[in-house]
Amino acid sequence: MSGDSASKQASTNNSSGGGEPELPIDSSTDATTDTTKAYANPYYRYLVLGILTSVYVSSFIDRQVISILAEPIIEDLQLSDTQFGILSGFAFALIYATMGIPIARLADIGNRRNIVAIAVTVWSVMTALSGFAQNFTQLFLARVGVGLGQAGGSPPSHSIVSDIFPPEQRATALSIYSLGVYGGRLLSVLGGAYLLQWFDWRVVFIVVGLPGVFMGVIVRLVIKEPPRGMTEQREDVAAPTFREVLSLLWSRKSFRHLSFACGLHAVVTYGTSGFMPLFLRRIHDMPMLDVGLIYGLVMGIGGLIGTFGGGWLSDRLANSRDDQRWYMWVPMITTLFAIPPALAALLLMDSGTAASLMWFGTVFGAGFYLAPSIAMSHGLVGLRMRATASAILFFMINIIGLGFGPLITGFLSDWLTPQFGDEALRYALALIVLVNFWCAAHFYLASRSIRDDLSKAPA
Repeated sequence: MSGDSASKQASTNNSSGGGEPELPIDSSTDATTDTTKAYANPYYRYLVLGILTSVYVSSFIDRQVISILAEPIIEDLQLSDTQFGILSGFAFALIYATMGIPIARLADIGNRRNIVAIAVTVWSVMTALSGFAQNFTQLFLARVGVGLGQAGGSPPSHSIVSDIFPPEQRATALSIYSLGVYGGRLLSVLGGAYLLQWFDWRVVFIVVGLPGVFMGVIVRLVIKEPPRGMTEQREDVAAPTFREVLSLLWSRKSFRHLSFACGLHAVVTYGTSGFMPLFLRRIHDMPMLDVGLIYGLVMGIGGLIGTFGGGWLSDRLANSRDDQRWYMWVPMITTLFAIPPALAALLLMDSGTAASLMWFGTVFGAGFYLAPSIAMSHGLVGLRMRATASAILFFMINIIGLGFGPLITGFLSDWLTPQFGDEALRYALALIVLVNFWCAAHFYLASRSIRDDLSKAPA
């Protein structure tokens, strides 16, 4: 992405042979090792990507299942909408965002595969323990534990994906990985709704949590730790300090705007997704099974298509037009595209089914931003900075978006309730959606300096 010779060579390989490009592996150092030979096989490369994507699906199931459990949790524990907003967002983001950076630093200097294996085991156990909570405080602490485990999931995985796929395919590969966001949300809403027909909310937490322990074993036994910079023929160096990585990223105007845009995007995404099942139940009296089936499928399928489309379209436009600004223009355009269907779903539709179907356009547009944003963050830094770069980006996404999105939505709903009653949640969600205008402005500002900043990336 930075325009170095390795990227050009990989592009040449890709265009000349058609199909899967050969990895430009440095034969003088790595070609004789079993690990490098394994990753030279595209089937193994995609197997690893598939396992990491499945782990990401698991993380979002455990993170988002609480949204479909909102009504029984609020009734059982006697919570306000603000308190539920804290549980569905702030409790998780508090530890996830702060611990993500030190764990990512460990990933930049140590074995990333082992970190992912431990992380998925921890968050799965803590999700299961959420089912034993008897009050707000206990559930808050359990959610903090889920956040602690998931802090070790994405940054090491991002770094592995960037090492095993060449730069011109990186956004597409990261978009496949990022399918875990909406794949997990789909399964959490659909599966949670069906499980609630047979069990109470406590059992649902246990059922969705425990399978992740087996995924940790699969990660440890199947995935090989790849050499740093394997697809780029870039020389591996000692990892810089966190301060050096942060200073480098913050000196790039494009990253400042990009990271803030992602945080604002997440305010809308988490602020709405955490309350949409409750909105459909409270405003439209939609049966829980219909929420799981109709809303769950709309949200999951729309988000999956959009998430893959974001990486694929960004790579295609940026490479075919030789203009890396498309990595920012695509998220900007699709963020604006998501606003009209969201407002229509919240304010104009007269049934839960109609509102859910209209929501398709919103989640489709919302999915485009993540893969190109991660790819550009990695393009701005050196080999042993990538996990930390992801952690800093996700710090902004989670401390701003996940930390405050559901909290602000819940607060607005409680604040507007004396005037609008149950309708307050409708207007709270509509106000949150308008943050997308602010988000799109920062993606545009990032596009103005992204090419110059990528050219300055450390070799």
